[in-house]
Order: sequence, then structure tokens, then C-alpha cells
Amino acid sequence: MKRILVGLSGGVDSAVSAALLLEQGYCVEAAFMHNWHSDSHSKCQAHEDYKAALSVAEHLKIPLHSID
Repeated sequence: MKRILVGLSGGVDSAVSAALLLEQGYCVEAAFMHNWHSDSHSKCQAHEDYKAALSVAEHLKIPLHSID
């Protein structure tokens, strides 16, 4: 079985990509990249994105690696 690592943002595109790869028989693992640190003035909160990615990974039953 071929293994593949998918960048998982928690958004629809990466989630569907991971799901399609699973359907095709790949052994899928996911990685979430922390590219910034959240602050109270930012519209995009990294911890919220990570929670979304974690939720997708749990739903798909794939491991999620967190990379800083």
C-alpha cells in the first residue's frame, strides 16, 4: 500500500483530497503547518484552523502531525 502525506488546513479542498486518496486505497496521513502565531487583532486564528484540521483528521480516521 502506498503512503501519502497531505497538507491539511481544515478547509474543504484539503479534506476532500484526503478523502479521495483514502477511497483510492492510499495510506493517508496529514500534516498541519503552523506558519504564524495568532494574535487578538488577526482575522485568521491559527488555533481555530488547527481545530478544524483535527476535526477533519478524526472524521477520516487519519493521523494528524502538527509542524511548527
